[in-house]
Amino acid sequence: MPTISIVTPALNEEKFIPKLLDSIKKQTFTDYEVILADAGSKDATRSIAESYGARVVDGGMPGPGRNRGSEVASGEYLFFFDADVILPDFFLEKALAEMKRKNVGIATCEFRPESELRLDKVMFHFANLSVRINQYLDPHAAGFAIFMRKEIFNKIGGFDETLKLAEDHDLVSRAAKIAPFRMLEDVYLTVSIRRLEKEGRFSLIQKYFEVEWHLLTKGKIRDDIIEYQFADFENKNSDAVKSILDEFEKKIIEAEKFLDELEKIRNPAYLLEKAVETKKAWDDKLNQWFHGLLGEK
Repeated sequence: MPTISIVTPALNEEKFIPKLLDSIKKQTFTDYEVILADAGSKDATRSIAESYGARVVDGGMPGPGRNRGSEVASGEYLFFFDADVILPDFFLEKALAEMKRKNVGIATCEFRPESELRLDKVMFHFANLSVRINQYLDPHAAGFAIFMRKEIFNKIGGFDETLKLAEDHDLVSRAAKIAPFRMLEDVYLTVSIRRLEKEGRFSLIQKYFEVEWHLLTKGKIRDDIIEYQFADFENKNSDAVKSILDEFEKKIIEAEKFLDELEKIRNPAYLLEKAVETKKAWDDKLNQWFHGLLGEK
């Protein structure tokens, strides 16, 4: 029986699942099992997971998928990750040690964007800050980073499969009533920004505010008040449905890239590198022209 059971819901994740499984394979802590709850992938997701030694079970949407994976898990702890997460090599070792040291029954951690854009880093910073502040008042965590003792998960009945959205927050909220919840300080993980790129950064923030407002004023979400996209991140939303917020986001990113280029130009090393590249390009063109003349003669 392993100490940790890693459970991941997936649907057509052949592009991202190898990154997650590679990062798990490199862990300094090795007493774990990997369970992938597949929601009927049409690509190579299942075969890729099996090639890494993962156990594959039939899943569904994220909540039900995590439940199906947990049903066959034999570990003392359940670590829930999404397919587009990447772990530092020390993650499992340090996360488990901190949970035991602080006697924490359920936890989450800081998450960082797989992006160099300042806009993404700022957004993730405030998302982390919200979780950190609310850990003592209104505990919640994203489904891609929830870690808990399996006995607690079983005691509260796992994820509520009647919920359409925020089933991860609901799980943490219920679990925190019977066990200590904390945001871990010794670990972090990296998450792709594919959802931000798919739905638009500010449009997604607007959706999250709508979800939070519904939770605050009407309670749990059991109806399809907002479209939730599970997989299908390759097909971008068409320009026809882009909102003003998306256009605003585009301008911010363009401005950030311009400022980055401006900063590079002020760097002497960068200017020297570009000068060398330009000289080499012109030398190549002159050589081609000269040899062309010789060939004509």
